[in-house]
Amino acid sequence: MKNTLDVLMSRLRMKQLQLLIALDDHKSLHKAAGAMAMTQSAASKALAELESMLEAPLFERAKTGLIPNPFGRCVVRYARVLAADLTALCQEVAQIRAGTGGRLTVGTIMGAVPEWVAPIVNEMHAKHPDLAIEIIEDTSANMLVMLDDGRVDLVIGRASVSDQPSKYQYQPLTDEPLSVVVGHDHAHLAAKGIGFAELAKLRWITYPTYMPMSALLERELDLAGLPMPANPISTASPLVTATLLQQSAELVSILPTSVAKLFEAHGMLRIVPVPMKSKSQTYGIVTRKGGALSPAARQFVQMMRDKGRPH
Repeated sequence: MKNTLDVLMSRLRMKQLQLLIALDDHKSLHKAAGAMAMTQSAASKALAELESMLEAPLFERAKTGLIPNPFGRCVVRYARVLAADLTALCQEVAQIRAGTGGRLTVGTIMGAVPEWVAPIVNEMHAKHPDLAIEIIEDTSANMLVMLDDGRVDLVIGRASVSDQPSKYQYQPLTDEPLSVVVGHDHAHLAAKGIGFAELAKLRWITYPTYMPMSALLERELDLAGLPMPANPISTASPLVTATLLQQSAELVSILPTSVAKLFEAHGMLRIVPVPMKSKSQTYGIVTRKGGALSPAARQFVQMMRDKGRPH
């Protein structure tokens, strides 16, 4: 291992890592060489040198082109992280030189936005008006890929959805309870005593199967002895859900309780008091284990931790 590390530290070039990323993107040595402004023979030589350093082949030929093998996928993943970190380095240096405050990219699940992410982003923006902040809302699984690739600095979500959760640093924050919701003008549906049996007569807005809310709804209906809704409207967007519910008395759905309360406070939705029997899932702060956080990311994480401490 030490010999390999010594070889990499002395001989590895960023151009070789960029070539790996290009090969992964284009699946062709010819196209990757073109994207890198290299000749094909030079690209082939650079790949061969890298494989020699690592003492392992990195790509295999398939019908779809050059495909990374397990060694290749590992090296490509780290190549993307290094490239992203170097890009961030150059941006931060340029921003410091220009007198501005750097950049922070946070990935978050929907349920964490109202009570956790939004207040801290607003506080950070007030303290550091020159800091550029980007918020990406998606599923935990998709955001862990972005974290691996260096496209987000940290994730507010779940590390448990990864097939290798131990490669992340995870600090739990809180549970994510869900609520049944209907349009705000349909108070009769939000009355006490209504259960899933009555709501099953309505048309449901559901979520794609890759979203945890889909599995939880299926469990709740199963516990109530009911099948999944037939012919539902499916969306991954809470805004689409809220808009559809607001405009129709024939629709019902579920949302993270924090999001449902936000829409209810603004007169868009009503929460139906149907108790959920399934345990709420926990989410928290996810970062790359061993990765160095930028000053802005460190401050964001610390503010999250402070907010999570009991007062």
